[in-house]
Amino acid sequence: MTMLRSIVSEGDPNEKYTKMKQISQGGSGTVYTAIATDTGLEVAVKKINITKQPRKDFIITELLIMKKYKHPNIVNYLDSFLDGDELWVIMEYLAVGCMTEVLAKTCLYENEIAAVCKELLQAIHFLHGNNIVHRDIKSDNVLLGKDWTIKLADFGISAQLSPEQSKRTSLVGTRRWMAPELVRRIEYGPEVDIWSLGITAIEMANGQPPYRQENSDMVFDLISRNGKPNIENKDNLSPVFQDFLDRCLEVDVTKRYTASELLEHPFMEVADQ
Repeated sequence: MTMLRSIVSEGDPNEKYTKMKQISQGGSGTVYTAIATDTGLEVAVKKINITKQPRKDFIITELLIMKKYKHPNIVNYLDSFLDGDELWVIMEYLAVGCMTEVLAKTCLYENEIAAVCKELLQAIHFLHGNNIVHRDIKSDNVLLGKDWTIKLADFGISAQLSPEQSKRTSLVGTRRWMAPELVRRIEYGPEVDIWSLGITAIEMANGQPPYRQENSDMVFDLISRNGKPNIENKDNLSPVFQDFLDRCLEVDVTKRYTASELLEHPFMEVADQ
């Protein structure tokens, strides 16, 4: 709490933000839209009950990352407050919502998938360049603005790497998007984000990730045993998209493409078509 108080702003957030309306709820907190009383602008407010968070160090990491690192493809942090045991994180509001909501209505064309991947790769390249691993890239954490702005959100389980700790072994993330090395509890690094991007690309193409129909208890075993998943309707995908997925979903992490390499992949040219 002492660390949190040194990070957040002073004052009562209830006086600064009004007209709360809940828009989503997840394991790390509940998200609302609200109106900033001083500017009249609509913002997103994530409320986190600190007492219910098993890894309070993750909260500190999320705040520090969002405050320090700014990028056009990362949701913009605006402010934060403590209200009793509740942490309020104020962020920009993207009106269209998360990619999951879009995929519930329609699957994307390949040029649209390429465009989303290109924007996400720019965010991932920036994060990895600053030794940050997101560890939870999926459609739920891809937000869209009305002008087709694509931004990566939710740094609740991100990790800040350092020369002293350049790898992690924590089993965190969302099961169907996890890389094999993470599931197997092998030391891993930023490469896990590239795998998750590949699964997200499949999700955008088919409307759901691999193993969606499997019992969640079986997913870890399937990922660990199979490595690269079978891609539903793969024959309907263009060769260049298939190759992009192969580069993302390479089980050998030494051969898996980096964000920088993927930004040079021919599939990125499809985004302009």
